[in-house]
Amino acid sequence: MKKIFGSTTGLSASQLKALEALYHFNTRPEDLISREQLEALVAVSTDIRRQVGVLIARNGKTVNVIAGEPQRIIIPDTPDFRTHPGRLKGIRFIHTRLNEAHLTREDLTDLALLRLDFLGAVSVFTSRSSDQTGIKNGEQENFPVTIYPAHILPGDGDEPYTVISPLSPDDLNIGCIERIEAIEDELSRQDASHKVEKGEERALLINVFTDHVNEAVASLEELKELCRSSDIRVLDTVLQRRKKIDPKFVVGRGKLSDLVIRALQKHATMLLFDRELTPSQIRSITDFVEMKVIDRTQLILDIFARRAKSREGKLQVELAQMNYLLPRLATKNTAMSRLTGGIGGRGPGETKLEINRRRAREKISRLTKEIDKIRKQRTQQRSKRNRTGIPVISIVGYTNAGKSTLLNTLTKSDIIAENRLFATLDPSSRRLRFPRELEVIITDTVGFIQDLPEELMEAFHATLEELKEADILLHVVDISNPRYEQQMSSVEKILKELGLEQTPVVYVFNKQDKIKIADFDNPWLLNQGTLVSATRPETLKPLVNRLESMTRSMARSTS
Repeated sequence: MKKIFGSTTGLSASQLKALEALYHFNTRPEDLISREQLEALVAVSTDIRRQVGVLIARNGKTVNVIAGEPQRIIIPDTPDFRTHPGRLKGIRFIHTRLNEAHLTREDLTDLALLRLDFLGAVSVFTSRSSDQTGIKNGEQENFPVTIYPAHILPGDGDEPYTVISPLSPDDLNIGCIERIEAIEDELSRQDASHKVEKGEERALLINVFTDHVNEAVASLEELKELCRSSDIRVLDTVLQRRKKIDPKFVVGRGKLSDLVIRALQKHATMLLFDRELTPSQIRSITDFVEMKVIDRTQLILDIFARRAKSREGKLQVELAQMNYLLPRLATKNTAMSRLTGGIGGRGPGETKLEINRRRAREKISRLTKEIDKIRKQRTQQRSKRNRTGIPVISIVGYTNAGKSTLLNTLTKSDIIAENRLFATLDPSSRRLRFPRELEVIITDTVGFIQDLPEELMEAFHATLEELKEADILLHVVDISNPRYEQQMSSVEKILKELGLEQTPVVYVFNKQDKIKIADFDNPWLLNQGTLVSATRPETLKPLVNRLESMTRSMARSTS
């Protein structure tokens, strides 16, 4: 028995048999659907008073028969028919619509999202008038039908599809194969002009906000910088204000459809949301679209994974990734798709999803133990360092504020310092000797960011513990960034969460060469710190003098 997809609850054996019989028809390549199959499709839809659809391959064979509901029909997944650059899906979808004489927005969205060869909605009226005539099927006379066809429209126009003039059952020969070949030729030409290099990612960025638009715009700009750090090309950005975030699709189902179509038109490879998506949102959106979907947290974790160099950093990032992945594991996820076997397997009763989750938990446990060992080693190292009595100054600040550059200039080091977010992750320590024979240790730490993922906070706890041993915190602020006050607040919030609000803080306002002091709108704040340009050693003298004075005072107070 051929499988009937969709909703078959409440159907009789004869109705199921009539649905199954739809598999037996073949369609000529030039026809949208064979007249015989159209007659049978209308007949069974009228009988069960539900939408009924068929997926037809280019060779004319019926791939799937779908039983819908009166107002809705869902196209099943077709793993044997995947879209490729310059190609359509290779199947057409013809379905009935009860008492509706038009293509709906949902129809056209399915056509565009799935890149179907053709879509046709067959209008079936279940109320009868005296002058209506229609298709005859045996002794039963079905009511008049009209087919409303549409196909993909290549190009950068407002709509990625075109609706063909309505057809009668006598006009099914519309030269389907010739049209499909012409469409694919044009798609191939367009895809060649938008050729994506192997491994290149092209993203549509989406920010959905409920509060102030200025904050949303600033966050989106930061997301662009994160994309640059991860070598993702940003094709377009979208801002949407909502009263509340849609719990399933974030932006709502209709808006998501529009965004995916927009992404396809621009040849994007992914949708990137400027927020952390819940496990249920990830599942709903990825089930809805055939495109990579990631969120802000995933992007940050990816950047950390690429930048971590030390064994400790790699372990911490991997732990953060596993903690993020565990609640989001689903049967569709292929990140941990290896089958288990032999020792360690729980037997044939365990599902693939359960295996994936168990593997994730085991890996989290192993990583946690290894990081705990590193934490003990760090504690021992700190104890040895504390016995020497050398003061410790830890550099903190927002990512890309110039922390590594400052450390390099102060200590004449060559730590990697790039103009991109999270250029360096692993902490670095160097010795600094003041002019009057006083020596300190300066430590650079991982940069902070607004809404730093909780998984990273937990995983980098061993690294951030270094800050608790600092005698002075050097808070570096990019004074040229319009959002510098918000960035300062984000850093201070994290320091408070770490219990460091009592540690003395010296504010270093970096990149003074990029602003006009006379035009600066917060002169009071400048009086609270030291203006520098980390790339220019001559600007650092006031800072060095201040640090030397503070460390000498601390030494006197402890003696």
